[in-house]
Amino acid sequence: MKLAVVGGGSTYTPELIDGFARLRDELPVSEIALIDPDPVRLELVAGVSRRMLAHARHPARVLATSSVAEGVAGAQVVLFQLRVGGQAARDLDETLPLRCGCVGQETTGAGGLAKALRTVPVVLRIAETVREHAPDAWIVDFTNPVGIVTRALLDAGHRAIGLCNVAIGFQRRFAAWLGADPARVSLGHVGLNHLTWERAVYLDGRDVLPALLAEHGQEIADSLGLRLGLLRRLGVVPSYYLRYFYAHDAVVREQRSKPSRAAEVAEMETRLLELYADPSVVEKPELLSQRGGAFYSEAAVALIASLLGDRGDTQVVNVRNAGTLPFLGDEAVIEVPATVGAGGAVPLPVAPVEPLYAGLIANVSAYETLALDAARQGGADRVRDALLAHPLVGQDELAEELTGLLLEAGRERLPWTVG
Repeated sequence: MKLAVVGGGSTYTPELIDGFARLRDELPVSEIALIDPDPVRLELVAGVSRRMLAHARHPARVLATSSVAEGVAGAQVVLFQLRVGGQAARDLDETLPLRCGCVGQETTGAGGLAKALRTVPVVLRIAETVREHAPDAWIVDFTNPVGIVTRALLDAGHRAIGLCNVAIGFQRRFAAWLGADPARVSLGHVGLNHLTWERAVYLDGRDVLPALLAEHGQEIADSLGLRLGLLRRLGVVPSYYLRYFYAHDAVVREQRSKPSRAAEVAEMETRLLELYADPSVVEKPELLSQRGGAFYSEAAVALIASLLGDRGDTQVVNVRNAGTLPFLGDEAVIEVPATVGAGGAVPLPVAPVEPLYAGLIANVSAYETLALDAARQGGADRVRDALLAHPLVGQDELAEELTGLLLEAGRERLPWTVG
């Protein structure tokens, strides 16, 4: 079994390698191709990956290459985890919106749009190479903004499924509080990528969310940066990305008072790469847990094992709506529990979504349609329309100013002429 990782020079990659090593019985990988245009990062990450596998006595071979064609040839699954522009571009995504009083975040709001504009064209070019050299391979997308990128891939006819670690993070935390094996815990997870709510937590099929909120409500609220009163009134657990909507102004004040997350991560990546260069490092460094992406490897292994092994189990993934949420078009991409097998992922039925959530989902889904149109076709007017549609912007003068800022900052990476 060969797997390929586009963006294999990411400091995330050892998290993935650690999962492959620990879960070898679930996913017997024989070759892992790491693909990255940065030769220095690629060499360091490939080196520590080889040492980790050898230390775990895992037989998989690691191929390091800058060639997408070489890396994906013969692969059954190709994982996309690339970051176009690196942390420097992310820093602009997180700081430029703050000038206009808007949340600065790399996957939500104006920053998320900026990332989509430069990422979608690159992803689609790479996917065409995958189609040519590994036509039967599944593409598992972990590249943000996952919902928009996954829809771009599906619209272009690729065998693609989007994956995020938010759901598995909640599942593992809830399972720990319940003292239960995670396999016994499932979620009533609904929404779009980075715009989801846990409306139920099932332990052996019984909803225990009310009990979890009663016993751990303050801890949950603190971890989300939201008021306990809100969680108790709603009776749900929002994704931590909902804080950008439910506490927008407080978040802007916080972000203006400290360095960007991109700056923090860039410093962390420097330290991680130094560790990866150390030949004595043969296990995933503890520092990597602060980098983000918790349980990414477990989610990826489970999804790949189900796709290749036709297991027909239930996992939370990003898939076509196909009538699941009746207030969205069939072509929209949603994040819900789905049955996963050799034919892909089929979303499970979802109980009617309350207006409080459905309205926001519909609003952001409409924005995602406009954002994808802007990313594929270009043009300042399309960018402006997408910003005007986003609930975190939504004002004409803000959309106008942000359009100018984002297009000027991203001019070198946008393959179209603005005007």
